[in-house]
Amino acid sequence: MKLVFAGTPEVAVPALDALIASGRHEVAAVVTRPDAPAGRGRHLVASPVAQRAEEAGIEVLKPVKPRDEEFLARLREIAPDCCPVVAYGALLPRVALDIPAHGWVNLHFSLLPAWRGAAPVQHSIMAGDEITGASTFLIEEGLDSGPVYGTVTEEIRPTDTSGDLLTRLAFAGSGLLSATMDGIEDGSLKAVPQPADGVSLAPKISVEDAHVDWSAPALRVDRVVRGCTPAPGSWTVFRGERLKLIHVAPATDRTDLTPGELGVGKNNVHVGTGSHAVELLWVQAQGKKPMRAADWARGVRIASGERLGA
Repeated sequence: MKLVFAGTPEVAVPALDALIASGRHEVAAVVTRPDAPAGRGRHLVASPVAQRAEEAGIEVLKPVKPRDEEFLARLREIAPDCCPVVAYGALLPRVALDIPAHGWVNLHFSLLPAWRGAAPVQHSIMAGDEITGASTFLIEEGLDSGPVYGTVTEEIRPTDTSGDLLTRLAFAGSGLLSATMDGIEDGSLKAVPQPADGVSLAPKISVEDAHVDWSAPALRVDRVVRGCTPAPGSWTVFRGERLKLIHVAPATDRTDLTPGELGVGKNNVHVGTGSHAVELLWVQAQGKKPMRAADWARGVRIASGERLGA
């Protein structure tokens, strides 16, 4: 088939690579978000997908909005058979959805109908799921509600951050998306409507969602930190300033600290929660680089009875 691939961030690059490498289909063009400011100088930088497409000599389309007439006209000229999508980042209007003969097929990082929305991996970890996966589905105008072509499953490991899990799903999902294109082309694959039961939503994680509540149980604190790492980054307050929490670990043997209370040893730092404590392993103070929590504690000279949180 002739394909136009839509995607933007680094997590979409493995799927694009898989389609280019397959040799079975032609990736005629790539659709991605416009260049965005990045780095200290805030210079405009092309998306990771755009950079990869340019390296491969593939035409790159960067519409401000996918309903822009110039973009739609070019898409009609290319006349793709199908448009595979991975984390493109913009809502596709009906006029665009109708152009490819086989529609737009999205690789979504959950087992639909669970975790429809922008942040399925983060929500899956924060909810304590043990298994997740990726799904390919035909895009409709509803939120991730279209019929499903296929799935792959992935175990969520006890120490997984959303970054860890998303990386594994990006590579597992790339094979699924490539196989889905093959099945659509030869007619062996038909999309199956999602069940009405089991729907859950995964909206974008806000900065406030990533604010750790020390009165919650240690298991919940650990899940929030892992689910919000690397983005948007979980945080708390210490001496009136934000402290980013990069890595914590439940400490079931420490039950003497009240929620938010700090317990500092020679080489460790514990914080009380609504159950047992958690150990702070890596933190990042405002304006500082990430550091081991024990080094941070020595630097700020924590007094007895000091605590984290408002």
